[in-house]
This record gives sequence, structure tokens and C-alpha cells, in this order.
Amino acid sequence: MCSLAAILPADLQQAESMTLVSLKQALQDRQHQRWTVTWRFEGLRLLKPALRIALALQVEGYELIIAWPDAGSAALAQRECPELASQCLALKDLTLSHDPELPSRLLLAIGPQPSDYEMVEQICNSWQGKVILLNGKLEDAGVGIGSVARGRRKGFLSIWRSAFHLEPLAEGALLQSEQDIWHLFKADPNGYRWLSTTASKPDAEAIDMALNSESDNFGRQLGAVDRFIEDLRG
Repeated sequence: MCSLAAILPADLQQAESMTLVSLKQALQDRQHQRWTVTWRFEGLRLLKPALRIALALQVEGYELIIAWPDAGSAALAQRECPELASQCLALKDLTLSHDPELPSRLLLAIGPQPSDYEMVEQICNSWQGKVILLNGKLEDAGVGIGSVARGRRKGFLSIWRSAFHLEPLAEGALLQSEQDIWHLFKADPNGYRWLSTTASKPDAEAIDMALNSESDNFGRQLGAVDRFIEDLRG
């Protein structure tokens, strides 16, 4: 049965609010230190949404550092949000820093890419505080399925848990706003219809089977999220 939590956000503001709620719950978990937040929308500009999440976390009392992929991105964030200017740093700055207080803070890393893998791993290995990857893509498809890829998946990549995940699909959407609870929705002419809930992220084959099954005739109609998708891309 569809839970109250399994409701797709109507717009970007609601998506950010849901993300913040999920993050606050995740950060209370004493067993896990490394979390991911995924807004998987093509063309999404992360700067303003990321800064709003950072400001909201700061209001909640978290002392945080916001790490950007490069110096240019960090400088742009500093200009956009003067309140957080002193906390916006490039990933490379963190590898060179000798400030003993930094690693005890909450680290929000914005959009690291596969080329940043070694740098992010180096930072996390010495970071005592919790770390959140926002739209991080550390797994490199170019590495393939060899020993390096297997080693990464079993090692550094395996320590991350998802705090929030929102992903439009060709014929539906995937939402995870509670730990270990993943909701799959199907796109209908009038909106999005909940299909199923699983305890782990469904793989591509399972998603395809569920979305294309002629037997799923259950669920309830939800509001269309077209405006939300456009907001995220805008």
C-alpha cells in the first residue's frame, strides 16, 4: 500500500523541503557517516538549490563546509551567497588545508565527478565529521568491470547510503525519501501513479518490468510533476 511519504514533490521548493527532512533524519544516525542526495535531472543547475540546502542545514545548527569541484565554482558560490562565503571551498583546498577544526564539521560536497574520485576519497579518509554528496557521480563507467572497478565498489563506494533520491524515468519516477524505502511511480496521462515499494533501490531490469507490466492496475492518481521537472532544469 502507498504510504503518505510516497508522494512526489509538486515543485522544487517541496523537493528541497523533503530533502532537508530526510537529511536531518539521516544525520541523526550514529552508525553511518557518509550520505548521498540525488536529484537526477538532466541540465539541473546545482548552485542555488545547493546553497539553499546549505543555509537550511546551518539554520538547523550544523557547522558545515561546502566543497565545490573547482575554484571557479567555489568563487561563484561565494559571490552568490555571502553568508556562506567563508565556508565555500574547492575540493583541492580541503586536501591542502591544515586547519585541524575543518574535518570535524559537516561536509557538503557538491557534484563531484569521476575525475574527483581520488580527491574525494582522500578527503573522506581523514574527515571525522559526516559527509553528504549532493549529486555526486564518483563511479566511472570508463573504469569498466575490471579489478579497479570491483575494488572501488567493494571499498570506498560501498560506504555511502542514500538519504534522498529523486529520479524521473522514461515512463515514471523513482523516489526514496526514507532510509531503505524506495517508491516506484508510473506516468499516466493524468499524473503519476504509485506502483511499488522496495527495501533497496530497484535495478533497471526490475524497474522496466514493473513499468511495462500489464498487471499493475493498482495505486492512486497523484498530481502531475511537469512543473517540478521544469523548475529543476531551470
